[in-house]
Amino acid sequence: MTRRLTRSSDKMLAGVCGGIANYFDLDPTLVRIGYVVLSICSVGFPGMLVYLILWLIMPDY
Repeated sequence: MTRRLTRSSDKMLAGVCGGIANYFDLDPTLVRIGYVVLSICSVGFPGMLVYLILWLIMPDY
């Protein structure tokens, strides 16, 4: 069985972090916290840009 990286139905904004958590079998809360920390460390803009790109290219669940 092959897994696909898709957006999650367990979503806060667009389901990107939830989908990444499902793909790697992680807790979605930990992925969201890690994303926020990385975005703050990179001064926000690159993290927001990556999130928007993933939102556009990741298919729905």
